[in-house]
Amino acid sequence: MLKADEVRRVLWVTLFLNLAVAATKIAYGTASRTQSMFADGFHSLFDGTSNVLGLVGLWIASQPADANHPYGHKKYETFATIGIAVLLLLAGYQVVAHALVSLFRPVPPQITPLSFGVMIGTLLVNLGVSRYEARAGKRLKSDFLLADSRHTASDVLTSLGVIAAMAGARLGYPILDPLAALLIAGVIVRMAILVVKESSDVLCDAARIDTRLVEEIAQKVAGVRKVHDVRTRGRADAVHVDLSVHVDPKMPTDAAHDLVHRIEEAVRGALPEVADILVHVEPEGH
Repeated sequence: MLKADEVRRVLWVTLFLNLAVAATKIAYGTASRTQSMFADGFHSLFDGTSNVLGLVGLWIASQPADANHPYGHKKYETFATIGIAVLLLLAGYQVVAHALVSLFRPVPPQITPLSFGVMIGTLLVNLGVSRYEARAGKRLKSDFLLADSRHTASDVLTSLGVIAAMAGARLGYPILDPLAALLIAGVIVRMAILVVKESSDVLCDAARIDTRLVEEIAQKVAGVRKVHDVRTRGRADAVHVDLSVHVDPKMPTDAAHDLVHRIEEAVRGALPEVADILVHVEPEGH
């Protein structure tokens, strides 16, 4: 199965689970007037929305290179990742708005054993989804899946806060419910900042591989006398590398051409995440 197909399959599975979790929290949170549960459900709803965004972005990113995009469309997946951050910020805003209303116009939530059952059940589902996406993201080297797994992981953390707030409300401290919702908003915003930081590394061409590792691989190729000016950029699953090598000034053109191919094969063999290599051959002493 192709990588893009595997990522799509993961997203479809998580989309179904995220929507089920969101619907459960929002419905019961509304019925029981539990602001923290309602806020957590809204957060889960954005998990599902980000899955849809990922499916669209992945479809565009999987398109082959063309005249206008000679390096392919991989960065569209990164743009979709930034979309997750935007959705996180919107979710944070909604949570804060509802929490402030509840804080200044308090309505005691109806906390029952079923409330705890709903939260614990959905928490376990979120934990499983987050780990599933994280494992798949590492295996497939998908920035989007890794970012989305962190997004879902924030649900696990916030759900724990909701459970604690409900326990406090049950003991006679209803103000803990909106306060927990505000804490959830802080967690959501923090996750958005982390996603933006990681995505900006791709869009701003931050180094992706230790240059010394590339130098060591190329230096071992017969005919290479010196390696320098190694640069790397791109996504974790599609790294672009360019480097310069010094060779014997008397090396024939066809031999230099063959050397370039051997360097490319050596680097790709050792670093499968490399999608493109550009090797500059220079006569030693120039």
